[in-house]
Amino acid sequence: MTEVWAHRGASGYAPENTLPAFELALEQGADGFELDVQLTRDDEVVVIHDETLERTTDGHGWVADHSLDDLKKLDASYGNAKYAGTQIPTLAEVFDLVRDSGARVNIELKNSEIRYKGLEERVLALVESHQMASRVVLSSFNHYSLRHLFGLGTTLPLGALYADPLWKPWQYAGRLGATAVHPSVSATRRKIVEKCHEHGLSVHVWTVNEPADLKRLLGLSVDAVITDYPNVARALIG
Repeated sequence: MTEVWAHRGASGYAPENTLPAFELALEQGADGFELDVQLTRDDEVVVIHDETLERTTDGHGWVADHSLDDLKKLDASYGNAKYAGTQIPTLAEVFDLVRDSGARVNIELKNSEIRYKGLEERVLALVESHQMASRVVLSSFNHYSLRHLFGLGTTLPLGALYADPLWKPWQYAGRLGATAVHPSVSATRRKIVEKCHEHGLSVHVWTVNEPADLKRLLGLSVDAVITDYPNVARALIG
């Protein structure tokens, strides 16, 4: 059955990539969620999508130029008064939140614009120390990063993210050492899903918010839909 993964948490209702958004996603019946990670100036793994702070917080500048203490002083409510004072979480805090829930966590490494040295190793260490290996998927648009993870010997599932149509993604993902493809809605077609499944690859599609797209993808038996509105997807899947 197709799983529901909340995109940056239940980001259609709560500030993206925050603990309240992840909590709400679980309340709405999500099987798991997708989140984004970067490194602080002092090499802490934090959960935030943009490389800069302006869009989702009241801060300014690059995430990489701030210490964790600096970032914890910011308001990450994304202008939502109901969630005023919400902080940027660390990956460790997210793991603590979901420890007893059984939820899956798709960690996207945001290392395309800034090549964070050591991000892969730090994420793997946190997964191990929090005993989350059975519930984590690692993904990235930076396929060099996926290849690096594969070279490190990780047995965690690896997902190749892409937005535009990719020629024979089932072959390409296999050469990377990936175990899943993460195509956009527009890049997902029946043949791709069928061929990926034939080659033992999972298909996790982003960002699926329109009911018509949800119904089409359910008909294709994709393995997960990544959505801002997990309650809507859950209602359709049952």
